[in-house]
Amino acid sequence: MKFFRFLLFPFALLYDLVTTIRNYFYDKGVFKSTSFNIPVIAVGNLSVGGTGKTPQIEYLIRLLKENKKVAILSRGYKRKTDGFVLLNDSHLSEDVGDEPLQFFKKFSNTSNILIAVDVNRVNGIQQLQRLVNPDVILLDDAFQHRKVKAGFYVLLTKYNDLYADDFTLPTGNLRESRRGAKRADVIVVTKCPENLSETEQQKIKKKLKVASNQEVFFSTILYHEQTGGGHQILLEEIHEYDIVLITGIANPTPLVEFLKERKCKIHHLNFSDHHNFTSSEIKQIQATFEKLPVEKKIMLTTEKDYMRLSNRMHGLHYLEIESKFLNNQEGFNSHVLQFIK
Repeated sequence: MKFFRFLLFPFALLYDLVTTIRNYFYDKGVFKSTSFNIPVIAVGNLSVGGTGKTPQIEYLIRLLKENKKVAILSRGYKRKTDGFVLLNDSHLSEDVGDEPLQFFKKFSNTSNILIAVDVNRVNGIQQLQRLVNPDVILLDDAFQHRKVKAGFYVLLTKYNDLYADDFTLPTGNLRESRRGAKRADVIVVTKCPENLSETEQQKIKKKLKVASNQEVFFSTILYHEQTGGGHQILLEEIHEYDIVLITGIANPTPLVEFLKERKCKIHHLNFSDHHNFTSSEIKQIQATFEKLPVEKKIMLTTEKDYMRLSNRMHGLHYLEIESKFLNNQEGFNSHVLQFIK
């Protein structure tokens, strides 16, 4: 696979040239970027998937929800509907996408949190202003969406896959050159080990070559103490069960390693990111589960996959995660809150 990607290096150079010209035209005003008179925060990455955008958006929601009316706007990847949709209780993942539905399920009991989807982010923001008049809008996965000029950019990069070590598609996994990082106000290195030393953090900051007006923060992933979905199981007891693990996310490795560290016996069924499960695949999953020759067994998935599977499978469990800053959490919070002021 790596050799094949190396053969595609000329195409990566062409891709880099095209995206660089596109960014230059936006920077110089040749292509139009629309600004808005309310705070707009864009969260995204340079690479393809797996950097932890969803828990970062949820972190921002928790930070802001007590004092602000917050709207989250996503494109609704792989949904079957078109145009602008403001989420309500009737929507399924095929209507709005799995991540927006996850936001809605988790925060819909908070009256000042609203979730919407629209591929056209400019129209989406205009509709939100007209319908609900939010105090702040969070744009999910919008670092490359330059038709909107956000007021504050949060760029995510994964600890063991930094954009500084990567190259543009198709040789690497970058959607645009690493030069695009200069648009970020803050950079968050995600999925770090909890014991990441200050020395290692300084090495990473040096490697990222951030500008003087940028600041780097470090975060890790926390798993909740018990499963969601079916009957709740404490994480300290999950090793007692044989697990059929179903994943349709960009990078399931951290979850697999987390379970293995807890001595879990895993039967992993791995699918592509945002995978739409067919009826035959559902039957395959259930058959795999039924064939396990033990009484204590569960089907386990991620929270995002649960949005696509819960209405088609019974007794399914999921692991809920959230983002936690290793240090200087107040520094990150103050950057965001100061911008909104």
